[in-house]
Amino acid sequence: MALKNKVMAYLLSKYVDFLTQRVTFYKSRTSLYADFEVEHLKDIDDAANRKIELRIAKNARLYATADYEASDKKEVFEGTSKLQIAAYQKKLRMRYRIEREKARRAIAKLTEEDKSGEQIKLIDQNLASFEASLAEELEAYKAKRHIAFEKSLERDLSKAKPTAQELEALKSRLTADNETYTAAVNAKREAKRAKFVRSNKARIAKLEGKLNNFQAKLKVQLERIQQDSYALPEGVILRAENLCMFFGGVKAVNDLTFDVKQGEIFGLIGPNGAGKTTVFNCITQFNKPTSGHLYLRNRLDEVVNLNKLAVHNVILQGIVRTFQNLEVVKEVSVLDNLLIAAHRQYQSNFFVHMLHLPILRLEEKVIRARADKILAFMGLSLYRDWYAWGLPYGVLKKIEIARTLMADPHLIILDEPAAGLNDSETVELANLIRRIRDEYKCTILLVEHDMGLVMDVCDNILAISFGKKLAQGSAKEIQSNKDVQAAYLGAPEEVER
Repeated sequence: MALKNKVMAYLLSKYVDFLTQRVTFYKSRTSLYADFEVEHLKDIDDAANRKIELRIAKNARLYATADYEASDKKEVFEGTSKLQIAAYQKKLRMRYRIEREKARRAIAKLTEEDKSGEQIKLIDQNLASFEASLAEELEAYKAKRHIAFEKSLERDLSKAKPTAQELEALKSRLTADNETYTAAVNAKREAKRAKFVRSNKARIAKLEGKLNNFQAKLKVQLERIQQDSYALPEGVILRAENLCMFFGGVKAVNDLTFDVKQGEIFGLIGPNGAGKTTVFNCITQFNKPTSGHLYLRNRLDEVVNLNKLAVHNVILQGIVRTFQNLEVVKEVSVLDNLLIAAHRQYQSNFFVHMLHLPILRLEEKVIRARADKILAFMGLSLYRDWYAWGLPYGVLKKIEIARTLMADPHLIILDEPAAGLNDSETVELANLIRRIRDEYKCTILLVEHDMGLVMDVCDNILAISFGKKLAQGSAKEIQSNKDVQAAYLGAPEEVER
C-alpha cells in the first residue's frame, strides 16, 4: 500500500508538471499572438503609407517637370549653373592646394647648396602652370555646360510650353489623383486590418479556451496534493520562513523570516558579510538552503515551494536577478544581450527550429520587437547595435537591468545595482527602479550599500547582521533603530566611573 501511494504521488506530480507546462505554453502563445497583432498592424500601416508616399512623390515629379517646361529655362539654367560651377571650383581649389603643398615640401627638401634661385623658380613656374591648367579646365567646364544647355533649348523649341491654365489644371488633376489613390489605399488598409484582427482574435480565443481548460485541470490536481499546499497571506508574493544557510561552521543565514508584498520595492540591507547575497542565492536556488522554506506566488497565482525547484526552472516562475559583478556578454551587441535573456520565452520545439517554420519566425519577430521596446524604455536605443565591449559602466548596468525585463519578470532581484555609479547616475537609477515597478507591474527586491538610494526608493526595509534579522519597517523606522545603528556604526563603549 505504501509503495502504491508513492507511485500514485509520483504520477500525480508528473501530471501536475505536464499541466503546468501546458498552461505556460498556451499563456505564452496567447501573449505572443497579442503582441504579433500590434506588430503586424504596424506593418500593414507602414506598407500602405509607403504606397501613398510613392504615388504622391511620382505626381510631384510630374508637376515639377511640367512647371520646368513652362518656366524661363535660361533663368533656371543660370540659377542651377552657379551652384554647379561653385562646387566644381571648390574641387579645383582643393587640387591646387594639394599641388601647392607638394611644391612647398619640395622646396623644404632642398639643401643649402641646391637652394638656388633657378630651382625654386622652376618649382614656382610648374605651380603657376598647374594653376593655369585648372583655370582652363574651369572655363572648359562652363563652356560644356553652356553647349549642353543650348542643345536642350533647341530640342525644346519644337515643344509647346504649357500655359498657366494648363499647369493649374494639371495641379488639380494630380491633387485629385493623390486624394483618390489615398482613399483607395486606406480602404484596402482598413479591410486588411479588419480581416487580420478577426482571424487573430479567433486564434487567441482558441488558445485561451485551451488555456482555461488546462488551468481548470491544474487547479483540480493541485487541490488533491494536500501536502504541497501552502496558503500565503493575501498580497504576499514571497515568504522566507526560518531560512538557514550554513557553510560548514559559518552561519551565513540563520533562522531568517520575512515577507515581500506584491508590487513593493523591498530593501535588504546589512554590513558586509551580513548574508544578503546568500539570501538572494537561496531564493534563486543557486544555493539550496540548509533548512527553512521559501514560498512564491507565481504568475499563475499558485504558491510554489522554491526549495523543490531546479535552479534553471526558477526563471519560469518569474524570478529574475542581476549580480554584483557585471555579467553582460561583451562580445555581442546590446540587442543580442537582450535576445539571449529571452531564450526561455521560446516555446517552439526542436523540430520547429530545425525546419524554421513560420511560428518560429513569428516568435523571433515579436521577441525582437519586445527587445526594441525595452531598449527605448531604458534609453539604450542609441547603443542597440553596438558591441557591449567598451561601453560606459553606467550603460552596462542599464543593459543588465534591461535583460531582466526581457524575461517577463514577476519578481526582480537587484544585487547592488548602484555599485560603481556616480551621484547623477544613482538618482537616474532610483527613478528607473520606480518606473520599472509601476510600468511592468512587478515586485523588486533590492540589496544595496548606498543608503541614500535604499531610503529613497524602498517601501519596506529589512536589516540583517550575521544572517539574523535586526529590524524591519519603513525607512524612518530603520534609521532610528538602535540595533541597526550599532550594526553599522558599532555599539558605544561604556565609560567606567
